[in-house]
Amino acid sequence: MIEFLSSHGTRAAGLPFSDAVRVGDVLYLSGALGNEPGTMRLVPGGIAAETRQMMTNIARVLEQNGLSFDDVFKCTVMLADIAQWPAFNKIYVDYFKPDRLPARSAFAASGLALGARVEMECWAYIGGK
Repeated sequence: MIEFLSSHGTRAAGLPFSDAVRVGDVLYLSGALGNEPGTMRLVPGGIAAETRQMMTNIARVLEQNGLSFDDVFKCTVMLADIAQWPAFNKIYVDYFKPDRLPARSAFAASGLALGARVEMECWAYIGGK
């Protein structure tokens, strides 16, 4: 079973991707940015503000599918500047329980959509939900 899931905001913006795709017991979330919901504008305030908003945006997709950060088991982080990795991590760890940190990859990208400083995609286990 494959189910393509998109919010009204994603459809209204005409974005060429789904917010998430469910394949069996796994929900694959598209890369999220620190944009204001329903807009193509990044929140002001640098890496910390963008990371907080990005995590809020990810939480929203998880919640729309009956999940939370407790269900996330893998993340891929893309940073416009790898030197901002410590600043990103400082915010990131607040969203996960210390004994439930997802497997993770992180790398620097030469450019992210909207000029973002950070983008992250996640995989979550749906299980019996």
